[in-house]
Amino acid sequence: MVVYAPAALLFLFFCASVLHDRRKFSNAVVLGLAVLCAAAAWLYRLISSGTASGTVAAWSLLVLGALAVLVLTCFLFLNGVQMLRKEGRSPSNLLSLVAAFAVLAVVALLVAAVSLRTPVLVGVATAAGGLAVYFSFLFLCFVCYAFLYGRLRVRRKADFVVVLGSGLVGGATVPPLLASRLRRAREVHARLARRGGSPVLITSGGQGPDEDVPESHAMADHLVAEGFPAHLIEREDRSTTTEENLRFSKAIMEAAKPGYRCVVVTNNYHAFRAALTARRMRIRGQVVGSPTAAYFWPNATLREFAAILVDYRRTNAVMCLLIVLGGAAVWWSLR
Repeated sequence: MVVYAPAALLFLFFCASVLHDRRKFSNAVVLGLAVLCAAAAWLYRLISSGTASGTVAAWSLLVLGALAVLVLTCFLFLNGVQMLRKEGRSPSNLLSLVAAFAVLAVVALLVAAVSLRTPVLVGVATAAGGLAVYFSFLFLCFVCYAFLYGRLRVRRKADFVVVLGSGLVGGATVPPLLASRLRRAREVHARLARRGGSPVLITSGGQGPDEDVPESHAMADHLVAEGFPAHLIEREDRSTTTEENLRFSKAIMEAAKPGYRCVVVTNNYHAFRAALTARRMRIRGQVVGSPTAAYFWPNATLREFAAILVDYRRTNAVMCLLIVLGGAAVWWSLR
């Protein structure tokens, strides 16, 4: 059982970190490392047992891994085509297709390196494979922990419910994506009110160049039309980004009640990154997500992951440099 000790220690550290603050990307990485260590320990025990089951398990994992890559590539390609048909050819809508072609390129490079075995090709394939493993691990950590974060309940009372804007259609109409956030905000507000509070709902969003009114005003009008009390709505109408949504809403909350607690509402694919931003800005509250159309979720999740990579660009740059240097070292040893 000693081989499981690293996994157990990592899991205990993960639990302590989540209890301290669930809004950290390091929680996702530690959980991923705990699962990886547990899987490695399990496989080691099977192989070291000397039975045929260890060999079968190893080959089964290899086959399952290959099938997973094939299925993932097909899924990303089909989702990318669907995004282009339904959402248009903007750069952000191409992420699924780009990811699919990137997976195919890495696989082709690895196959070519194994077949030709030239030093340069082996070195490049080593670096490319290392980068693929690194980013795949981070992505799996992100997806799994974001799923877990979205299901951790917000148990404390709150003084404010903040709804993040996401753009209007036709200059003044709340689109389905934003309407989903507003419905979720009403549910959260109702739950908090049942606990004896009377939280204020802040609609957050400024006016874009193609919009007739600020997003926050259209959101407030939508809520009032649905029967929500107008006197419980506060409009934040200066922001144009998620960070500004949170910063300007924080100023409103601190001015009204310095010791405030809040719940931030966005879509489920965006909840974890919004939570990371809220933590960085020292906002006292958690983030909850509303449902998103199934076809939209994969591409949106890739976009959120890319944004997190940019947020932690220094750490990722160092890791990528080390992996590339490892590929160069392989090339140097074979030349």
